[in-house]
Amino acid sequence: MTLEILTPEKKIFSGEVYGVQLPGITGLFEVLDKHAPLVSALGKGNLKILKSKNDFENYAIQSGFVEVLNNKATVLIEGAVAV
Repeated sequence: MTLEILTPEKKIFSGEVYGVQLPGITGLFEVLDKHAPLVSALGKGNLKILKSKNDFENYAIQSGFVEVLNNKATVLIEGAVAV
């Protein structure tokens, strides 16, 4: 799955990943390879990039949106701080 994470200032991440865990406004959810199309609002919390089953990166985010379409997840967020 391709993941792209963008802020108004810069691109935080772009590349192939195993999956991504996102803080939805009603709770945490995960998007993996070949996920169904989805658009969701994101709340304050931890965004976890799953590069593989054992390798990951964490970012603290404030809010944003995610779109999943054609095995690509695009995350648009206000800001991110590496944790």
